[in-house]
Amino acid sequence: MEIPEAATEGIDRNRRPKIILKNPCEKFHNAPTFPALSSETSRFGDDGILSLNDFCAMKSIFAALILFVSTLYLSAETPPALETSDAVVSQAAPGAEHAGTHAAAEAEHGIPQAAPQVFHIGPIPVTNSMIVTWIVALGLIIGAQMAMRNVKQIPEGAQNFWEWLVESLYNFLEGIIGNELVKQTFWFFATLFIFILFSNWAGLIPGVGSMGWGHHAAGGNSLSLSHVSTPLLRGVNADLNMTLAMSMVFFVCWTFWAIKANGPGGFILHLFGPKGDTTGALKVLMILVFIAVGFLEVVSIVFRPVSLSFRLYGNVFAGENMLEAMANLGGTYFGWLFPIPFYFMELLVGLVQALVFMLLTAVFTLLICTHEEGHHPAHEH
Repeated sequence: MEIPEAATEGIDRNRRPKIILKNPCEKFHNAPTFPALSSETSRFGDDGILSLNDFCAMKSIFAALILFVSTLYLSAETPPALETSDAVVSQAAPGAEHAGTHAAAEAEHGIPQAAPQVFHIGPIPVTNSMIVTWIVALGLIIGAQMAMRNVKQIPEGAQNFWEWLVESLYNFLEGIIGNELVKQTFWFFATLFIFILFSNWAGLIPGVGSMGWGHHAAGGNSLSLSHVSTPLLRGVNADLNMTLAMSMVFFVCWTFWAIKANGPGGFILHLFGPKGDTTGALKVLMILVFIAVGFLEVVSIVFRPVSLSFRLYGNVFAGENMLEAMANLGGTYFGWLFPIPFYFMELLVGLVQALVFMLLTAVFTLLICTHEEGHHPAHEH
């Protein structure tokens, strides 16, 4: 809507009040707002929400996840069966021992539970899942940088996609955890969702899990394998180390947000303090009850990283094994056809699991940062 020139006569154009307030997308990439998101329909204030620092934080969490999962592999040992090469297997003694080894290799179909090591960077072993982790993280960072390199007032193409994704996630999380909490935690939850989603979908690309080292088919082509025992690439979240690393990073952030919102004393009171208004002997009884409930809550909090990691790992690992089973069921000629319907299902599963992981972490944070009516954080007194 244009303002008639007559209405602006006598007003310094340089000091004319702004009509359109800043929206989250403008704050996200520090560019002029576009007409589709005006202050009349936006729920955000003048100060905006997101800044360039938030965008940098979303990239830095990728590096934190990569470094964290790398440290987990320092003390991990690959099972001897995964370190055995095909040359060693082929040199095994003939007879019953060779037959038993071959039968065991043929029977051991499916993705190995432990991610095999591909090479080393100094003392750090690099597994096939770590390679895909780096590829996905670099792809997201470079893609976002390229999309926001030449920001346009009316977004299009990749810029439009990233602005839509970020703003949709922000509005969705704001409706769940509230305006104040989403300002502090959005960078983390959005990074988790985007990284898990694209990691799950990257694991469905043909070649991931199907190229590598394995066992040759009897009398078959020298380039064909009857079973890939050590894939060159592996789905990121099909490795328990990666899902556990993300869960532990969340646990550290959750502890920081909980203490920040409640204070050290308020954090303990939130866990063990009695709720409700009681008097007399009933109040003493309720204090004992809530102390016992507090210990159960502590046990629940300690096991949250375990449940989060195994939930995501189990669903992704089972899905990739199912796709391989369907490919084996199709045989030589129809191995490409049978898994196709399940690929569409795994696309949906990848989206659902990313959403579930983000929602659970967001709700856990909301529960510890929410105060009862009339209760204020200890550090505010």
